[in-house]
Amino acid sequence: MTVGPYRIEGYAIVSADGMIAGADHVMPAELRFDADQQYFARELDRVAIVVHGRNSSEEQPNSPRRPRLVLTRKIVATAPHPENPKALLWNPAGLAFEAACALLGPSSGTAAIVGGTEVFTLFLDIGYDAFHLSRASKVKLPGGLPVFRQVRHGRTAEDVLAQFGLEPGPMRVLDAEAAVTLVTWARKPA
Repeated sequence: MTVGPYRIEGYAIVSADGMIAGADHVMPAELRFDADQQYFARELDRVAIVVHGRNSSEEQPNSPRRPRLVLTRKIVATAPHPENPKALLWNPAGLAFEAACALLGPSSGTAAIVGGTEVFTLFLDIGYDAFHLSRASKVKLPGGLPVFRQVRHGRTAEDVLAQFGLEPGPMRVLDAEAAVTLVTWARKPA
C-alpha cells in the first residue's frame, strides 16, 4: 500500500485502554519510557519525512533536522511553516499526500506518522505499510485521546489495525518491569 515512492509507517505508544494522551489532550509522563523513546528516536533517524498534527511532535534531539508535514485545516493546501524552515503546513483536503511530500523535498523514502488521533486515523485510509504499536499495559488514561477514532466501546487499536488489513508481528518487550511491549503490524505482501 506504499503511496507512490513513499512507505507509510505509524508510530505510537498507547495506554492499556488505547489512549495516546490524557483527557487534557497532552501525552502524560506516564506514557514516556526510556526504552520506547530510544526505539522511537532510532526509527525516526532513518525516515525521510515526519508527519503529524499541529498539536503533536516527536520531541527528539534530531527533530529540528527532519523534514516534516504538519497537518492543519487552517489553510487551503500547503503553506510554509511559520517557525520551521524544514516543515510544510499541509491540508489533506486540498492536496494529495504524495504531492505534499514532493513539495517538501524528499522524492522517496519512509514517512513516519507520529500523531495525533486525527492524523493516525487519516492514514488508515491512505494506507499504512506498517504500524509500530507500543503498549504500556500498566497505564490507563480514562477519558483520554485514542490512537484512532475507532478505538471506543471495547474496540482496541489492534482491532482497528486488523480491520484495515495489517497483521501483527512478534511481540517485543521494551521494558519488562513497566510492562511496555512493541508489536509491528504490517500489510501482508500481495
